[in-house]
Amino acid sequence: MSTAWLSAFTDWLSVNPGWLAATLFLVAFLESLAVAGIVVPGVAILFAVSVLAGKVGVPLADALLWAGLGAIAGDGLSFWLGRCFQGRLDRIWPFSRYPSLLNKGERFFLQHGGKSVVIGRFVGPIRPIIPLVAGALLMPWQRFLTFNVLSAVGWAVAYIAPGYLIGSTLEQSLELPRHFYPILAAAMATLALVYLLLFRVQIGLSSNSEAYSRLASWMGKYNSTHRFWREMSSHRPATGGEFPLPSLILAVGAFALFALLSLLVAHTPLFHEANQSTAQFFSNLRNPLLDPAFVLISGLGDTVMLMSAGVLGLLAFGFRGYYAAALHILGAMVLGAGLILAFKAGLNLPRPELAAQPPASAAFPSGHTAGVTIALGLLASFIAREQVSNRRWRIYLISSLPMVLVGISRLYLGVHWLTDVMGGVLLGLAICGVIRASFSRYDQTPLWFDSTFAGALVVWLTLAAAHLSLTWSSAMSAYQALP
Repeated sequence: MSTAWLSAFTDWLSVNPGWLAATLFLVAFLESLAVAGIVVPGVAILFAVSVLAGKVGVPLADALLWAGLGAIAGDGLSFWLGRCFQGRLDRIWPFSRYPSLLNKGERFFLQHGGKSVVIGRFVGPIRPIIPLVAGALLMPWQRFLTFNVLSAVGWAVAYIAPGYLIGSTLEQSLELPRHFYPILAAAMATLALVYLLLFRVQIGLSSNSEAYSRLASWMGKYNSTHRFWREMSSHRPATGGEFPLPSLILAVGAFALFALLSLLVAHTPLFHEANQSTAQFFSNLRNPLLDPAFVLISGLGDTVMLMSAGVLGLLAFGFRGYYAAALHILGAMVLGAGLILAFKAGLNLPRPELAAQPPASAAFPSGHTAGVTIALGLLASFIAREQVSNRRWRIYLISSLPMVLVGISRLYLGVHWLTDVMGGVLLGLAICGVIRASFSRYDQTPLWFDSTFAGALVVWLTLAAAHLSLTWSSAMSAYQALP
């Protein structure tokens, strides 16, 4: 009986699909609005409306856009209310009815700072409170707006795409292979587990975080899990046996997302419109003045470039006596090449027909993007390991920029779809997580940049310059845009 109104509402929307966009905006707005988000069953309504949007053929991009704008507006209004009533929230209705929630939100904000706006977007009870608290505690509005917009993008995908997929599948009566649903269920269950660990136990993953302490305590209760925890932990005396929780979470979460994306790309038309629109955008962007720059950036992900970097890294680490690191670099090269080739051959998805001579291999996943992600991800992990934990994010941010540029170059040159690049990044991150987690048990001494690594870098730059110069004219011809 309590859900009768929701059924009636969705029935009305199915007859009046023109109101779907406004409904997505309004529900997302209320779901994010201070206090209202606690009362309104926004998640259930959003799921029902997104299923309906998939059934009636509303473009996925439009559904994500309107839901994201509603979430941004709801958090923005909450932030403004917090700024207006700072110091008096606990005395003003309706905020005065939730003093414990306000206190919890304030503690969460003080603990996590600006990133609490991103985390809070996904954490049930405090979701509509964090922006209010951020405003009351005088967080700069420019910083809040940045976190608000960025988190809304991920929130819209997480909350709208699953329902949209179901609705689209029901409408088109797709004949899916038997393995589709077991893999889909396993991927969704894995992502749900990652979600619970990251957000429901307060996202911090460093050794001094609440999530890390709770997990360590639970693992210590059983002999098998305690042994696994101990064996996987770093043996550096200074770290006190730090367990590679972030690396394992990265590996599990990224591979689950990659498996889910692979299923959807191979067996459903869900991303067809997004792929076509992205390809059209970059096709219109093509310009003779920009072509050389993107050919150069794309060349950084060539097999010769990546393999030479891997071999030189392996030799440098081995020469310096870091044999475990060298073996893990070799493992990353073998695992990366093997999985990329296996998925390309197994899925055998066609490339866009936008370049004069596209590569002969299949499209998904992008080998250039995956390879660069593995190479730079491992390099960043070795460098960041020697930094203070709260500064490591800067190393990862810097290393992510070339990954993004290589991915964009493949889209610009018309040799990959958007989903190919997304798949490449996810597969690369999963491999980085696995390799880094495995290496943790052998991580006994600091890794320092010295003349050996400097020499390896100089040799690689020389090889890179030679390779790019020798292949330049053929690459420019191959990547020439078709009329």
